[in-house]
Amino acid sequence: MEEKIQELLKRFDDIEAQLGSPDVVSDQKKYKELTTEHAYLLEIKDTWTRLQAASKAIVEGQSMLKTESDPEMLEIVKEEISVSEKNKELLQKEIETLLVPPDPRDHRAIIIELRAGTGGDEAAIFVGDCVRMYKNYADENKWTYELLASANSDAGGFKEYIMVLSGKNVFRFMQYEAGTHRVQRVPVTETQGRVHTSAITVAVLLEPIEEEQVKVDEKDLKIDTYRASGAGGQHVNTTDSAVRITHIPTGTVVYCQEERSQHKNKDKCMRLLGAKLAENKRRKEEEERSSLRSSQVGSGDRSERIRTYNFPQNRVTDHRIDLTLYKLDQVMEGNLSEITQPLVAHFHDLKLNQS
Repeated sequence: MEEKIQELLKRFDDIEAQLGSPDVVSDQKKYKELTTEHAYLLEIKDTWTRLQAASKAIVEGQSMLKTESDPEMLEIVKEEISVSEKNKELLQKEIETLLVPPDPRDHRAIIIELRAGTGGDEAAIFVGDCVRMYKNYADENKWTYELLASANSDAGGFKEYIMVLSGKNVFRFMQYEAGTHRVQRVPVTETQGRVHTSAITVAVLLEPIEEEQVKVDEKDLKIDTYRASGAGGQHVNTTDSAVRITHIPTGTVVYCQEERSQHKNKDKCMRLLGAKLAENKRRKEEEERSSLRSSQVGSGDRSERIRTYNFPQNRVTDHRIDLTLYKLDQVMEGNLSEITQPLVAHFHDLKLNQS
């Protein structure tokens, strides 16, 4: 790893020199490419510097333990070593993730769909919990989120929740959230304290850019309007502002009732439909170019059980990388980096091994 980092640091120095050249500054395309690469390498340089500092602090602390005799001072040194070791572990994981080369899609906006699966009301409540978890993770990363559509559950939470996430590295870290998420806990409605198992599904779609847009013929659309309603059937609007669009050739159905304007709801429906059709097209092309097995690598097949959240044991396990953390309470507050970063590194290695 150190050899790879030294190569990247040399490249960083080379780019800094190029960015000072008038020829590069006058070539806007070249300048933009170099500034993007410079920002990526600067992040690696800063993380590597902090990692080296943490390693040095551990060595110096261990040296002091051999010479220091004052009990109070020894406790302080041990505490500082412990902090440095935790920092080193986190920075080690961070640098491993950073060494995964940037993907042109890393910063693309995504549409994330969460749906209640087996478990009825408890699954819907967990959808609500996960929506909050992802929003907190978005806040931590300074991403923005926008609601596209939702269906409330009478018991709380959502039968379905669809939102757009936008920001730096949003696709890089969220693409592997797609799949089946299983929850094990005692439901609020359980009177005998028994642990129940429920599940929700998560889908992650890229918002298509211009060249990926699938042309949609208005003749292929069945557009229905209806009166929006809340949980329990209460009307939240007195006009037929909710919109449901069916793409007849594929049978794809999307809906939106979040806005009070029928026009705005239709626009959101078309965004979601565009993303679904583009994703279907992308998957078909991948399967044609390669074997089904390699096309599924990192695709987030929704039938795959990817993660278990066990509340009684405060445990979360990602089954794809055999990662278990006994800090589920922190994860549900949006502290997902210890899961998302290793996933990025794992799937990158997997793709390299299969190429």
